[in-house]
Amino acid sequence: MASSTQIKALMQSYIDKDDDRFLSVALQVAAHEARSGHGKLAKELKLLVEKARLSSSSNVPVSIAKGIKDSSGLLTTSYPKLRFSDLIVSSSVKDRLERLVKEQKHLTTLKNHGLSPRRKLLLAGKPGTGKTFTASVLAGELDFPLFEVRLDAVITKYLGESSAKLRQIFDTIREVRGIYFFDEFDALGSHRGSSNDVGEARRILNSFLQMIEQDDSNSVIVCATNHIEVLDRALFRRFDDVISYQLPSEDEITQLFKNRLHSYVAKNFSWKKLSVISDGLSNAEITMAANDAIKEMLIYGHNSITISMLQQAIEDRKSICQHFQE
Repeated sequence: MASSTQIKALMQSYIDKDDDRFLSVALQVAAHEARSGHGKLAKELKLLVEKARLSSSSNVPVSIAKGIKDSSGLLTTSYPKLRFSDLIVSSSVKDRLERLVKEQKHLTTLKNHGLSPRRKLLLAGKPGTGKTFTASVLAGELDFPLFEVRLDAVITKYLGESSAKLRQIFDTIREVRGIYFFDEFDALGSHRGSSNDVGEARRILNSFLQMIEQDDSNSVIVCATNHIEVLDRALFRRFDDVISYQLPSEDEITQLFKNRLHSYVAKNFSWKKLSVISDGLSNAEITMAANDAIKEMLIYGHNSITISMLQQAIEDRKSICQHFQE
């Protein structure tokens, strides 16, 4: 019969709602029974495990947006199909993201050895550098639903209400495996000693610190901030990785334009010029400039996009950016 270790592992995986680990341990029990000469029992266990896996793979994740837990509008749900090939960031950033995905895909193996996969990320950098897009890519790579946390609905002026809403979100994180994205995280995690701090803000931050510390679910939590300098230092040790996003390099600028415009330009189009005239723009601003050039081509009936059309679109974007920097 199953060993005491296997029985405890089965019970723990059931409590944790970790189906992958539960079935893995069940297969270990089947193998043990086969070695013990109980071939019929071993075969029956293997068939049951296979049946359970087929049933699990056919179940589509339930959208929390349609459930009771989202009746207050705390989460928005989507099912992105993006991949790493769609994400234009530095190789060092992409390597760290790919490592998280690999660990998530080997969750059962790691847990069977007493290890936990990376699942809590803090993304920091200027607006438009790819942080939000990264959350969608991770969801696409893992085939997880993406749940975006609406902090404007979480943070309220009423005593204790924000902490209760956070608890509601973390309950969902435990119950439904997915990517949970906290954007503009500095609104929640500002330093507890900041001059504009109030008692309720400290309580919200303390609640989040406690909840993320205690969370041992199989979901992935991604927080993004444009202002890492204002975050409370106690937050950093709660994350498995902190990744810094920068403005795109010359090669990344070229790749961003190619990805968006390759079917709209002539074969001899000079891509190299774009990296020079687009210096200082973010990933999002480059994409918007490319879209502006496509619109002009379509509206005025041009056969293709020219370098002068793109240059004008880029200058327009730079002009808009200057207004925010003044």
